[in-house]
Amino acid sequence: MSRLWFDVAHLLAGSMLVLSFALIYQDRIAAVVNVFALQAIALSLSVAWQALVQDAPHLMVTAAIALVVKGFVIPTALHQIIRRMEIHREVEEVIGSGLTMLTGLGLVALSILLVQPVGEVSIYVREDLAFALAVILLGLLMMITRRNAVTQVVGFMSLENGLVLAATGAKGMPLVVEISVAFSILIAFIVFGIFVFRIRERFDTVDVRALDRFRGDRRDVS
Repeated sequence: MSRLWFDVAHLLAGSMLVLSFALIYQDRIAAVVNVFALQAIALSLSVAWQALVQDAPHLMVTAAIALVVKGFVIPTALHQIIRRMEIHREVEEVIGSGLTMLTGLGLVALSILLVQPVGEVSIYVREDLAFALAVILLGLLMMITRRNAVTQVVGFMSLENGLVLAATGAKGMPLVVEISVAFSILIAFIVFGIFVFRIRERFDTVDVRALDRFRGDRRDVS
């Protein structure tokens, strides 16, 4: 029975990893937001399962926060931002999708190599940590290889999903810390929304290259 519990945990953690690859593969901003919502739902299911396995009811609160805030509230707000800013277009990429996917595969292999020497935990927990580290690195990769501010913040939130997955797989965090992290992300998202509207109003774009060009123009004038 315990082996079944770990198999389900691996299945849910693996689904988050697959959705991380789906995030860096998408070429439309709206599709990126939809995939992030699916990843958040997978995270909530994974945390809820860990709550049952570890007999930790407080993790159910974390699962509920992930489901409601990240699975529905934030994606809905992002879709509203996309509609109001009229940015229904392809994602600006630093490198091509094929090279990005290959880099992602390399990061997964790196995650396995980094977690493999850890001997203080069981092999099942070690595998969950490898999944979580891979999700974190893929979120960082998305932030690096995408120029659009919306997709970059989605990459940051995907990275944070990996951190929550790692913490719950390693016997969880205190409830106060989990709630504070969740509300910190929500507050950061609100600030980001205001910031993006300001950028759009000032530069008529959310492409970070426009900010670099503006900064270069300021130097030339000075």
